[in-house]
Amino acid sequence: MSSTAPIGVFDSGLGGISVVRQIVQDMPRERVLYFGDSANAPYGTKTPEQVRRLSFAIVDRFVHEGVKAVVIACNTATSAAVNDLREAYDIPIIGMEPALKVACDRGGIQSDGNHVPQRVIVAATPLTLRERKFARLMDRFDSDNEIFKEPCPDLVEIVESGRLHDHDLVMDTLHRYFDKYDLHRIDSVVLGCTHFVFYRDYFRELLPDSAAIIDGNEGTVRHLDVVLESLGDLAPQDAQGSVELANSDPSERIAALSRELLDA
Repeated sequence: MSSTAPIGVFDSGLGGISVVRQIVQDMPRERVLYFGDSANAPYGTKTPEQVRRLSFAIVDRFVHEGVKAVVIACNTATSAAVNDLREAYDIPIIGMEPALKVACDRGGIQSDGNHVPQRVIVAATPLTLRERKFARLMDRFDSDNEIFKEPCPDLVEIVESGRLHDHDLVMDTLHRYFDKYDLHRIDSVVLGCTHFVFYRDYFRELLPDSAAIIDGNEGTVRHLDVVLESLGDLAPQDAQGSVELANSDPSERIAALSRELLDA
């Protein structure tokens, strides 16, 4: 595979553009082909079989376009399809999972050598939170920490409908999901869906200053960089990076919203 080949990035809709922005920032010489499946969004309320079928169709598209790696910029699609995709294709398939380890590691170690327990809310889609992949992840940390699962499907819908700037709608939605918690006792909120990264300023308004807001985008892109470097497939130093946006919803509304989210 040529090092000048593009990287394919896909999501159930527009959320994965937040990952593309991270790639542009951290790996600016890379060419990125983004595909959002907004015509079939949201994935988080579908069955795992439906998500696997949709994911395979998108990766087939990328392979025909000659990508050197694929980033599943969707926690839900990663949960449902990453293992099957890795078995089917001989290019790197980079998945995502809620950054629960990062949140739990924030506690550090006490003077007596014990871990400092963390109280963490994981905000994600319903499918991500009920899949075995997340259950295994949670099993690694819930004995030493208090972890709350909070499905937030309406946050996906708000991004997809272009209402991210409707402050009252967003805050009312966040309060509906999070007012059940004593947020002053929460150490961090994990944004376990790439759509939710666009809400970072809203979460900052909702949460006390003591609560961290954590997403997996930076770690995912760091892993992508390491994998491509190990294969000798990083773009050359003199390469000119670029981003091409495509979507299963061909409307101008989605095209304009995609560009807006990329440039925000």
